[in-house]
Amino acid sequence: MKRILAALTTVLMLAPAAYATETIKLGAFFDLSGRAAFIGTPTKLVAEMVVEKINDEGGINGKKLELIIADTEANPAKTASIAKKFIHKENVVAIIGPTLTDTGMNVKKVVDKGQTPTFMTVGGDPVIMGGKFGPYKYVFKSPQRSSIAVKRLFTYLQEKGLTRIALLSAADGFGKDGARWMDKLAAEYGIEIVARESFGTRDTDMTAQLTKVKNAAPQAVVAWTIGPAGSIIAKNKVQLGIELPLFQCHGLPDPKYVELAGSASEGDRMPATKLMVADELPDSDPQKAIIQEFVALYKEKGYDRQFPINTHSGYAWDAIMMVANAIEKVGTDREALRTEIENTKNYIGISGIYNITDEDHNGLGVDSMVMVQVKDGQFVMAR
Repeated sequence: MKRILAALTTVLMLAPAAYATETIKLGAFFDLSGRAAFIGTPTKLVAEMVVEKINDEGGINGKKLELIIADTEANPAKTASIAKKFIHKENVVAIIGPTLTDTGMNVKKVVDKGQTPTFMTVGGDPVIMGGKFGPYKYVFKSPQRSSIAVKRLFTYLQEKGLTRIALLSAADGFGKDGARWMDKLAAEYGIEIVARESFGTRDTDMTAQLTKVKNAAPQAVVAWTIGPAGSIIAKNKVQLGIELPLFQCHGLPDPKYVELAGSASEGDRMPATKLMVADELPDSDPQKAIIQEFVALYKEKGYDRQFPINTHSGYAWDAIMMVANAIEKVGTDREALRTEIENTKNYIGISGIYNITDEDHNGLGVDSMVMVQVKDGQFVMAR
């Protein structure tokens, strides 16, 4: 009997310690290989950085966050399979990622069926649109909606009197999403799309499309893509002697764009997060100090040496922070967590000030974006 009591006493003494070491699991999957690894890899580093910060500051209600990381390889089928593993095997409370619109679309039904809140870091709007795009009750996203980026771009074009544009868009989900919103919103801003051309994300020459664009006599060219294709368009435009201003989308404000396009990128403009021009923000901007703190920590880690700060850099930070804030308030029950994320108000993040609603699972407005341009090989506020 004494042995039983002694053993029971030991168990009771150890129980609080065991409970204290329990972690809160978050699934995190990004393109760590594949065509978007240049975005996915630094996104993973930022995810690890923010989790380390949260844990160093005491975790969430005494518990540490644990990231379960996986590589989607830009493969929609694999991404869906990983999501199922996160939900049913790892028993994560929420998921962060993936990187691409196409892979994100393949996850929507999985997380809806598994009733697991998922904060995506993809650019396209369909992941948080319903109807023909599928359920989005459990899906949120931290990058600006394509529609918001189009509105910011069109406002700038309108201000500059550039009303006749030619559009080159990628043939993937992200490119189609941008083209769809430009078609829908053009008339509202008095803009006419006089030529439309598409290209593959792995195409290495766009001179045929640009020649057709030139013949349509637009006042400006707009390209909607991420990755090297945008830089190829910039170089081909210069090679063809097309002296028209080039506007890229919100996925390309990145030193890599300038590196790949070289001098051909000079003067190119695009909508971006304020992260790209933090030092130019007025001190009265509530995001400025937060962005500068983020940049300092990013550089302290040495990440900028391989992955210079770009417009994508803050997406995982914002997603994890909003999930962590919600966990702190309601705990780890997935349904309660989903509802609390949906009630996020006035979260001041790296990419904007978020006000999420049941109809808008992004929560960023046009005022979260600025127009930037390449000047002397650097991104500055567009004038």
